[in-house]
Amino acid sequence: MKNFTLILLLACWCSFAYAIQQDETEDSQITNERIQQLLNDAEVSVNMLDFDNAIEQLNSSLELSKSINDKRAIALSSSILAKLYYLRHDFDKAITELQRAISIQRDIEDQNGLAYSYVNFAKILMGQKDKERANRYLNLAEEIYLKLDNEVYLGIVNLNRAIIILNTENEPAKALNLLQQARTTLSETDKKYELSRLYYYTARAHLELKNYALAKENNKRVLEIAYAQNFGGMIMSANKLMSKLYEETGDFESSLVFLQKSFARKDSIIAMNNAVLAEQVNARYGVDALQSSLNELSLQNAEQERNLKVNKLTTILSVALITILSLLTLSLYKNNNLRARANELLQKKNAELTKAKENAEKASLAKAQFLSTITHELRTPLYAVTGLTHLLLEESPTENQKEHLNSLKFSGEYLLSLINNILDLNKLEANKVEIMEASFDLKKRISDVLVALKNSADEKNTKIHFNYDDSIPQELKGDPLKISQILINLIGNSIKFTEDGDIWINVSKNSREGNFVLLDFEIKDNGEGISKEKQKAIFENFTQGSTQINRKFGGTGLGLSIVKNLLSLLGSEIDLKSDLGEGSTFAFQLKFEAKEVENQLNNSPRIEAEPLEDKLEGKNILIVEDNKINQMITRKILEKQGVSCEVADNGTIAIEKTKEKDYDLILMDIHMPGISGIEATKEIRKFNTEIPIVALTAVTLDENLDDFFLNGFSDIIPKPYKTEEFFLKINRQLAIRESAI
Repeated sequence: MKNFTLILLLACWCSFAYAIQQDETEDSQITNERIQQLLNDAEVSVNMLDFDNAIEQLNSSLELSKSINDKRAIALSSSILAKLYYLRHDFDKAITELQRAISIQRDIEDQNGLAYSYVNFAKILMGQKDKERANRYLNLAEEIYLKLDNEVYLGIVNLNRAIIILNTENEPAKALNLLQQARTTLSETDKKYELSRLYYYTARAHLELKNYALAKENNKRVLEIAYAQNFGGMIMSANKLMSKLYEETGDFESSLVFLQKSFARKDSIIAMNNAVLAEQVNARYGVDALQSSLNELSLQNAEQERNLKVNKLTTILSVALITILSLLTLSLYKNNNLRARANELLQKKNAELTKAKENAEKASLAKAQFLSTITHELRTPLYAVTGLTHLLLEESPTENQKEHLNSLKFSGEYLLSLINNILDLNKLEANKVEIMEASFDLKKRISDVLVALKNSADEKNTKIHFNYDDSIPQELKGDPLKISQILINLIGNSIKFTEDGDIWINVSKNSREGNFVLLDFEIKDNGEGISKEKQKAIFENFTQGSTQINRKFGGTGLGLSIVKNLLSLLGSEIDLKSDLGEGSTFAFQLKFEAKEVENQLNNSPRIEAEPLEDKLEGKNILIVEDNKINQMITRKILEKQGVSCEVADNGTIAIEKTKEKDYDLILMDIHMPGISGIEATKEIRKFNTEIPIVALTAVTLDENLDDFFLNGFSDIIPKPYKTEEFFLKINRQLAIRESAI
């Protein structure tokens, strides 16, 4: 009887163990299938720029992968997340995710996953303009795909090589050869996103070769695939490329239609995904220290569950053991619940703090990037508005037309002032402004500012009085651009609020210690004045004295905020004294290094700023610009002044024309296909150091104006410009050249 009982118990044990093993095998298979489906869906969502769903799917796949310790799926999740960061231009985070994926894939020898990560790494390096490293990673991927005999992904490698050539080497024929090789392997696959990229870059290559028919044909295929698959980014890029194609062929109406479609898709993408990463990425990773603790607890709970299953079997042997084990299990369960609740509360609090901090950082970065992009994008159409308005005013319009055109000109100049102020403020807040040290004549610098503001003062019937202490050394060392910007904002502010009145600019020496001199600056007016209650607030962004002042005088309330930030950067602060209706006095102090000894003072007679003589008549100027509309506007403005103009569509053509012909001046755009305006200027300076080269460009947050001078430019005219400033700077460069000759 005892033997029979033992055999029966043994049979029960084996049956139960086999059933558990079968259940675990089936559960694992179902989980693996679910993980693969989530990863496929996540990659599709990334290609559609639907980052919300992509992150949700990646989080789900990551949780399931960790539950069964599937390292291959964990690595693939990181690789797809890296692609998401890459599309959002967050390259640092993309590289971190890929390094995590590659480390795991090398450890588990996942060749397919490793090659996929290498290709994604190459894409990121392409976005960072690192051609050499991108090619190295593509070579690593190619070696693996050759061993695996994977023709489809070999085609993707060739596609990315062609993109590198198009973006860095400007050899469209060479790129087309690689694109044709890629097409033979990709045309019959289900890789719709890669196929759309193939047709897009084929269209770009044909565009550069001026083969507009083939370019349009390939770009139409891009749009067919992109709209069918809802690839938002590709729709935006293809519409923009189609706009450029129609612009090149002279169909400006169709060009505008496609450009509007591109912007519409861009706005849609921004609205859909603006806050997704800030809200959801933290939920995936949490705090590293707490995550480690949770992983340990998960392992402990898994071990306890296995022990519990064994305990259930042993209960068959003895009622006493069942009772004892039940009590122990209940006690352990309660203890684990208490620990889990405590850890969950701690994790939640830390996650909230981390999320709040990262959200604030992301919001600040997103604001800076958005303002930089939008100000730059506004400058190009605004250049056309202000330029065409000037041309129409020069063509003898009727009185009614002249009134409307003057209104349009005023609106354009107001919008330009707003854009410039936003860009300046954005640079200050993003810490993109650096202090430059250079020797300069302060008196002449202030005189130049007064010349630039003279027309505005005359329109208000306001007199400007300039009092300069003759004991100030003539040559000082400091940042002349920042000084000019501070004075332009303060004097311009006084002009705006002073009508039929006077403005005094007083500069005096406060003290001198060795080679350093401390100067007092004072800008005083007898205009509207500012109430005591509003005097602190007006230095904040977008703030003015009152609603009535804003309605009467206009403005954005950014000028004084910029002044305050610039002075803080220079180690000073602004002081304001004002009474409503009695005018205002702005004062500040700045320290400079004097470039001469104490007894060598500036005793030269006072220089009265006079307008430059018109030097344009009969001059020969080269316009380097890739935008056809901008070419036409700049050329017509100059030709009305008796200038002979020639046009170069890119930097390479400009270099060749300068070698063949002697021009009086070059107007150089910066952002052009092929080599940039900066690179073209460097090449020209190798064989011609005398010709004036003026940068005519729409500046962005990332551009430091000092770099233009360091790279050989004679001056800078930001687009769009006031016509008076345009002619003033060109005449000044022509006068300098004539005096040198």
